[in-house]
Amino acid sequence: MKILFEKAFRDNERNLMRQCGYAEFYNRRTGEVSYVRPLRRVRYPQFHIYLERTVAGGLTVNLHLDAKQPTYEDGHAHAGEYDSEVVRDEAQRISSILQSL
Repeated sequence: MKILFEKAFRDNERNLMRQCGYAEFYNRRTGEVSYVRPLRRVRYPQFHIYLERTVAGGLTVNLHLDAKQPTYEDGHAHAGEYDSEVVRDEAQRISSILQSL
């Protein structure tokens, strides 16, 4: 699920995601930085976010729920949910937090 925030944020992505309860995750395999927040005290399932800054300084949040750890041996096997009720609720929670900043 993609969420677009058109307003320019003064803070950096890491601090914005911390405000939402997310931790930075660096993928050594791909070199990408993303952000994760577990649903429970175990690693999976977890919310997973990729961010992109817009030209105007806004932010695009690409959110999904990882149900289990991905396996990459034979491609990109991924058990992600992109538009479930749980993901929509989390998108609303993130929107509320970021709009208040």
